[in-house]
Amino acid sequence: MVERGTGLQRVAVRVAVGVVVVAALIVGGTLFRVWQVARVDDRSPADVIVVLGAAQYNGDPSPVLGARLDHAAQLWRDGVAPLIVTVGGRRTGDNYTEGEAGRDYLLSYGIPGEAVVAIGKGKDTLRSVRAVAERARQEGWSSAVIVSDPWHSLRARAMARDAGLDVTVSPTRSGPVVQTREIQARAVVRETAATLYYRLTHGSAGSLGTELG
Repeated sequence: MVERGTGLQRVAVRVAVGVVVVAALIVGGTLFRVWQVARVDDRSPADVIVVLGAAQYNGDPSPVLGARLDHAAQLWRDGVAPLIVTVGGRRTGDNYTEGEAGRDYLLSYGIPGEAVVAIGKGKDTLRSVRAVAERARQEGWSSAVIVSDPWHSLRARAMARDAGLDVTVSPTRSGPVVQTREIQARAVVRETAATLYYRLTHGSAGSLGTELG
């Protein structure tokens, strides 16, 4: 009985070690992919440039959203796409949606009105990309370049593709999220957790406090 018990214990230990190793490989692989896709800047021609929302204050984009919008405006000027889509909903008490704030910001910097479409929906990345996918089906858009923060690119791209969009990513390289290595490291860890959560549940990671846009 002692030998049998010892044998079972050894098996249990091996299984536990195997589980830990597999989990570590999955987490490490996801972290690497977050970092890897953050370095991608695909400016292939598309039907639209999609700017994922972030905080706005009474119509004024936060520095994070402003950096995304500035990058999208440059992509538009470079001829990547004829339309910029700003997306994002309204939080309780807000007078503007993130989509409206983004549109007004772009118009104030010289982007013509016919080149900007605001979609005032989406309280997180998942609902935002689904709102864009729904509008894309209505308008006949078949391809998009997503603009967000570098570390957000992998998850945003996965969500958009799952929603039926043909997308590439061109993240902003400016703004608060890339100011220091410490900020970048924290963002990579948060996005790794959020990406794993999405892969497991196909749901938003907002409940984890890791939603970045």
